[in-house]
Parts: sequence; C-alpha cells; structure tokens
Amino acid sequence: MSVGIPIGRIWPVPPAQPLDDATLTALYGRADRPHLRVNFVSSPDGAVSVDGYSAGLSGEPDKRVFGLLRMLCDGLVVAAGTLRHEGYRAVRLTERHRAWRREHGLPEYPTLVVVSGSLALDPAQAALADAPVRPLVLTHAGATPPPGLTEVADLVRCGTDRVDLVAGLAELRRRGLDQLLCEGGPHLFGALTAADLVDELCLTVAPLLAGGGPGRISAGPPSPPRQLPLRHALVAEDGTLLLRYARA
Repeated sequence: MSVGIPIGRIWPVPPAQPLDDATLTALYGRADRPHLRVNFVSSPDGAVSVDGYSAGLSGEPDKRVFGLLRMLCDGLVVAAGTLRHEGYRAVRLTERHRAWRREHGLPEYPTLVVVSGSLALDPAQAALADAPVRPLVLTHAGATPPPGLTEVADLVRCGTDRVDLVAGLAELRRRGLDQLLCEGGPHLFGALTAADLVDELCLTVAPLLAGGGPGRISAGPPSPPRQLPLRHALVAEDGTLLLRYARA
C-alpha cells in the first residue's frame, strides 16, 4: 500500500515505480543480529529543529518512514529531555502496523525505553502513564525516582553515578529487545556514537534552510570518526531526501 506523496529510490538502483510500504519495509527491514538504529531529521544546513522542535522539519514522507521504523523495532529508545521537550505521547501504532507485527511474531507494540540520569520525569506524561506496554527507564544506581514513577515504569539501573549505555543496551537485549530504534536527542546520539554502539543512521533531509541557531543531530564531547557506509538514498516528490547509513 502506498499513500500520499510518492517516494522513489535514486541509489543504488532506481526502481521504475514509486515505493509502496511493503518495499519500504523490505529496504529498512530488521537485522539478523542485535542492532541499534538511530533516526533523525535535519535541514540541509544542519539544523535539528525549527523554532525549537523537530516537527518543523518533518513532512509527510518523513512521517511515513518514521512510522515504519517504529513498526520494525522491539524497543524505542529516547532521552528523557527529548521525551519532555517534544511532548511524547504513548507509543501507539496503526492497526496496519500492528497487524504486520502480529504476522511476524512480534508484540503489537514496541517497548518505550527512556534514558535518564536524573529521573526528572513526570509519571503523568502520556508516554509513560498511557503506554500500551510498560516502559523501561535506563538510569544509574544513584538516581532517586519521583513519586509515582515506579508505578508506571520499570527502572533499569546501569552504572554507579551515570548511565552506562553499554551495560544498558546489553540488559535490554537480555530482555529480548534486540532491534532498537533511537529517536534522540542529540546528546544521547553523541554518547551512543562515542561508545561505538550505533549500527545504523536513518537521516531525513528536509527541503528547507533553517538558518542559524539550532544545533546538530549529534552533541557532546568529541569522539573518533567511524565509517558508516550509505546503503540507500530515497527521494520524495516534495524534495525530501531519505538516507540510510549502516555498518556492513
């Protein structure tokens, strides 16, 4: 099924017809081993937001792929700051996406995983309180949860005084969350990159210049450059570019 603005492939081999959702799903797919995919949208001049929010960069083609990536994952990883700032709601999927997951032996919904060193989370936020699957919160041994948080989420403590992402991802995989999708924010992306945990980056380039001010999709202390080859390049009729980079 294909709806809305058509998306076509321009590299490596352009197909003759616009891509339907089945073809897009096959192009992104699920890895045959534990895998961490990061998904971001950016402007051509490097901005990660417009007026402070990523929604200003995300058009229909980006939202279409965004939904497919959520359909494909076991766990949806997001930093607490992004969860708060972007106003995350409960992670729910369309009936069509849930049906695909059932057909492939997956739970109807992925598990939300929030990364928080401070545990400055509002238990009443819909992403937590209304979640169809009980969320997990990756934190460390020294963090104190606010009242009510443990009633809506399970704490996974990894590290003594800061979140140990290597141990955290290992624990997620021990719990069966092999295919992880990270939606940011930039500091979490930078930390995952520094720890050499990123297997794939899906980057949407929106067809607009945001101007000065907003930061990059990755932030934090410098870390060594790492090769991440381009696997495909898609373009929508509105000029949106959808790029997928992944390890061999």
